[in-house]
Amino acid sequence: MKLLYPLNVKNKFIFNSSARDFTVEEIPLYEFTGEGEHLILKVRKKNLTTWEMLDALSNHLGVKRKDIGYAGLKDKNALTIQYISLIAKDSSKIDEFTHDKIKILETTRHNNKIRVGHLKGNRFHVRLKKVLGVQKDKIDSVLKWIEDNGIPNYFGNQRFGTDGNNWEDGKKLINGDLKIRDRKIRDFLIGSYQSYLFNNWLTKRVELSLLLEKFSEEETEQVLGLDSGTLKGTKTQEQFFKLIEGDLMMHYPYGRVFFVEDLEIEASRFISKDISPTGLLAGDKVKRSVDKAWSIEKDFDEKTKQSGARRYAWIQVSNIEKKYIEEKAHYEISFVLPKGSYATNVLDILRGGKDNS
Repeated sequence: MKLLYPLNVKNKFIFNSSARDFTVEEIPLYEFTGEGEHLILKVRKKNLTTWEMLDALSNHLGVKRKDIGYAGLKDKNALTIQYISLIAKDSSKIDEFTHDKIKILETTRHNNKIRVGHLKGNRFHVRLKKVLGVQKDKIDSVLKWIEDNGIPNYFGNQRFGTDGNNWEDGKKLINGDLKIRDRKIRDFLIGSYQSYLFNNWLTKRVELSLLLEKFSEEETEQVLGLDSGTLKGTKTQEQFFKLIEGDLMMHYPYGRVFFVEDLEIEASRFISKDISPTGLLAGDKVKRSVDKAWSIEKDFDEKTKQSGARRYAWIQVSNIEKKYIEEKAHYEISFVLPKGSYATNVLDILRGGKDNS
């Protein structure tokens, strides 16, 4: 299915996910203290996974990979900058480290090991090619829409493996049709299935919002096979992504989870970017939506044998900067996304839609 956004704009450009055209820079969760038993490395890598970079460092230093702290995994086909931590006493050989795809930019001290999730977000820089004048104007318009409205928080393709079917093995693990002893691999595959369910739920909600742009609440309910009254109070909401009674919201960009009780009030807070709706990562020990929102969410809920969570369904894109180089027909964009979000979602909207076929 091809999902188009209200702008109804189709853009053609070339984007290569490569170190020349795609840069990701991690934004730390906190300032490092400059003292302590851990050495913080600011590391730049290109055309390597984070795991490959960690292996190169652990082999050189003679330490276990698990003893090296990191906040998140970064793209392989990109130039990426991230922070990792070592126990300072294990870093005596760090000055001798050389690698043609890895460069240590800075070092400092800190009191604690960096843990997964210890980042505010990421700053992305992308270069679009073969952008002609008329396309430039369209991209300008779409970027303005993104800045004003935000974007859906889909999991990116890299979550699903080279062939895009990791989620199938995750489902087989849950159903008992596949056995894998390695816990990390097992958890990764089940996580891929959780992501698959979330993406499909989000597609349903985006489709619902798109239909409400052109049709009444009653007509949209009929098209989607929803019970009468499910979408009551959605059509009059000003924002693109419509809230439904029983949705679970979170304060943005982080905060507690709570239920939508008054659609008008919560829609106003959503527009002001104070809160945002969440979707379900199916599993144990997690709140589900209720009432009318649950009538949709329940179709994407399964027992996954691991902890569930709520994930922002809609996120904001901040610090957008752009530069058009007319003589090269290049359009360069930089922007910041919260942790766990994918730059591909911005590119999808710039193109005019997301291909879920």
